[in-house]
Amino acid sequence: MVEFLVGALSYIGPFLLVLGLVVTIHEFGHFLAARGLGMAVDRFAIGFGRPIAAWKDRAGVEWRIGWAPLGGYVRFAGDENIASVPDQADLAAMRSEIEKREGVAAVARYFHFRPIWQRAIVVAAGPFANFGLAIVLFAILLMVVGETLVPARADIIAPGSPAARAGFAPGDLVVEANGRKIHSFPQLQQLVAMRANAPMTFVVERGGREVALAATPESRLTPAPIGGPQQIGVIGLQFVERPGDRVTRRYGPLEALGGGVERTWDVLDSTVFYLSRLVRGQVTAEQLGGPLRIAQASGQVAHAGAEGAATPFAKVLGSLVALLGLTAVLSVGIGFMNLLPVPVLDGGHLLFYAYEAVARRPLAAKVQAAGYRVGLALLLGLMLFATWNDLQQLRVFKFLGGLLS
Repeated sequence: MVEFLVGALSYIGPFLLVLGLVVTIHEFGHFLAARGLGMAVDRFAIGFGRPIAAWKDRAGVEWRIGWAPLGGYVRFAGDENIASVPDQADLAAMRSEIEKREGVAAVARYFHFRPIWQRAIVVAAGPFANFGLAIVLFAILLMVVGETLVPARADIIAPGSPAARAGFAPGDLVVEANGRKIHSFPQLQQLVAMRANAPMTFVVERGGREVALAATPESRLTPAPIGGPQQIGVIGLQFVERPGDRVTRRYGPLEALGGGVERTWDVLDSTVFYLSRLVRGQVTAEQLGGPLRIAQASGQVAHAGAEGAATPFAKVLGSLVALLGLTAVLSVGIGFMNLLPVPVLDGGHLLFYAYEAVARRPLAAKVQAAGYRVGLALLLGLMLFATWNDLQQLRVFKFLGGLLS
């Protein structure tokens, strides 16, 4: 029991650090876009609940840090409707109140009375700030830590495997997979892992010439150091490292920025690819993780980054570097999720703005309210399902059963 609690506590700190940074940057994206367009903002909050610190700046914006560091929000002036898309009656009443209290000129400073394109920029700025964060973090890692490369060489071909059936031969160097250039063996593994039971094409260098091959990865439950066992695609290739194979490459600033963009796009592409296969029923939803598994992964990444360090400072530095990579990946996921056209998410707001642009009037308040109830139910259902997967994956029920038996 004590060991379980100590392990749980070791995950909480890294999890809050990662989540706090991702959410703060997301909300700061909304805030900067609004302030840049001259909109009135009442509050920028990090965390929820009773504030442990609060102050106002010269522009009258209240900055607040809540005691529960599980999110954050930006509250625009006059934003009393959770939907942030009031209908015509709400807008008329709001305009009248503002004109009486502050004068006609003040109306233009309020979010709801700005042109649709400006409101859309503010809403989209949150997810795109997440993408920007990922690009910057990946770029920093490529400059400071560098990228370790080993050749995507097929040294061992498992008998009877998809690779053997496809005609791979020992010594083949994989240079392309599904039209994507391959630079290292881990990159090849990651690409294959996402494509269980999906046909793939490969180009290999063999004896000074290029050979085209096709193989379909088979699904296999594989142990993983981060996040527990995972059902992934494999084709049966193994790499055996030789002297001189491992090369560390550090990037210059501009090259690192390009690499950050490329890696952010790769994460986004993999996310969309997995979700599309999930919708089509080609993969199970067992790998969908929620906050518990993210917390577990945060702790495992922090521990892995500290392994092998000689001093406490080096351990802390290694953990932080490892967590930056996880933060970049999580930031892309949160940015993408918020762009989904589901009410209560940023994409839902953009969907309502699209209707307003076509119909030249906001959606009726009753329809908005119904949409938000459905969207909230879908989001809560997804979170409950993911949490159930987490509990199963982390074997919490088995642990509790052991306590009661």
